Amino acid sequence: MRWREIKHTKPKPKPKSGPTVTYADFRTRALAFVTDIFMIGIPITLLIMIVFGHDQMMNSAGGMDVLMNPAEAQKHAPNPYASLTQMLLYAVTFVLFWHKSGQTPGKKMMHIRVVDAATFRTASWGRLVLRFVGYFLSFITLVGFFTGLFRRDGRALHDLISGTAVINA
Repeated sequence: MRWREIKHTKPKPKPKSGPTVTYADFRTRALAFVTDIFMIGIPITLLIMIVFGHDQMMNSAGGMDVLMNPAEAQKHAPNPYASLTQMLLYAVTFVLFWHKSGQTPGKKMMHIRVVDAATFRTASWGRLVLRFVGYFLSFITLVGFFTGLFRRDGRALHDLISGTAVINA
């Protein structure tokens, strides 16, 4: 083969390593989250109301009461067992859905799933529990949820903390 022929031949493309992944965008993730709040939150709230009583749920102080009117919040303090049970049910439900298929009902509807950010496979139990705890940090700062708007991969604060990502299924 002559030098001129070698110089003008195009090199063969190298095969890509790893799977091709498309990260879920912010809007899709937000719609999935809102859907989950209704599809998971309403049954859990109804169950808590059945177990702990309607009056306890309706007459106790909420989060805004604690921030805006602490005296009124102390007068109608929420039942700590009801609050802890509700949070535990949320945690168990979300983590089980994420571990089983990577999808909660809202994520399934939007065709996205939660995966380990390094391997793009189902995340470990520890990472998923850490992701749920990270939701609170994202909620407290509010900036945590919107971090995904400024990142190419769309990962929010709770994803960065737990080493997870949300991808298109």
